[in-house]
Amino acid sequence: MKKIGFIIAFIFTLFSFSQEKENYNLIVSQFKDLYNASDYNGVFELFNADMQTALPIDKTEAFFTDMKSRLGDIKAFEFNRLKQGVAHIYKVTYESESRDMLLYLDNSDKIGGLLVTPHKPNDLPIIERNTTKMILPFKEEWFVFWGGTTVAQNYHVAYEDQQYAYDILMVKDGSSYSGDPKKNENYYVFGKDIIAPCDAKVVKVITGVKDNIPGELNPEQLTGNTIVLQTEAEEYILFAHLKENSILVKEGQMIKQGDVMGQCGNSGNTTEAHLHLSLQNAVDMNISTGGKIYFDKILVNGKIKEDYLPVKEDFIKNIN
Repeated sequence: MKKIGFIIAFIFTLFSFSQEKENYNLIVSQFKDLYNASDYNGVFELFNADMQTALPIDKTEAFFTDMKSRLGDIKAFEFNRLKQGVAHIYKVTYESESRDMLLYLDNSDKIGGLLVTPHKPNDLPIIERNTTKMILPFKEEWFVFWGGTTVAQNYHVAYEDQQYAYDILMVKDGSSYSGDPKKNENYYVFGKDIIAPCDAKVVKVITGVKDNIPGELNPEQLTGNTIVLQTEAEEYILFAHLKENSILVKEGQMIKQGDVMGQCGNSGNTTEAHLHLSLQNAVDMNISTGGKIYFDKILVNGKIKEDYLPVKEDFIKNIN
């Protein structure tokens, strides 16, 4: 799941005054012509000194060569909106798909910031919380390492696409493993079954990602082996970092609450075995806004809780 190196640079002060849209249209037109002609030296000349320092000519050429090989020529730019009254955001239609491009021009109409991200439609519904009743997606008692609605409880809150996501694992005697910490099988949660929290349709599956050696990361395949479910209420539930070769479901399959879908693993951008669980308003995490997941009736630190949102350091378990 390699991604184009989206962040080129983003160098500007929030107090800069907003450029006129006409100035941006001129630069956008020049950028499009130069990019489509593979004239990356010409693109480089559109950058200001800070951008040229951040992205020297060799890196500029490598970046846009890779982009064109994946996305093709630019067919159209469509102005979308201003960001903080300064930068312009465009929907860019390439030959293969669309992307969003954030562009900032300095006082001399030179490109001082450019950011390319997956295209995020403006009409995606925001999901504040799940309406579908859910059980926890695992058996036995697990521990909430990150969870809650504040950054202090849950660092995911700072990121729109992962807002309110959970990182959950198993702990015994204050530790998540026993023995050699470099072996996945020594982590209590590694290989544990992941079950469906509700009746749903499997809408996305990523497989074939190797489990990391604990302590190492795989930023090229962020979510690792992954399952995304869609509920009847069009809520999307993402399960990430699953064990290699453990996924039992296929895209398009209808599953029932409690069905085993795969096993907890250590694949993707993670340092140790755990389950990353999140509620989304779209299949693709890159364009999603996260929502809160409440569980219908579970044990929390040994006590029954109803319609409960687990928080950091809770021990949680299904009642049945």
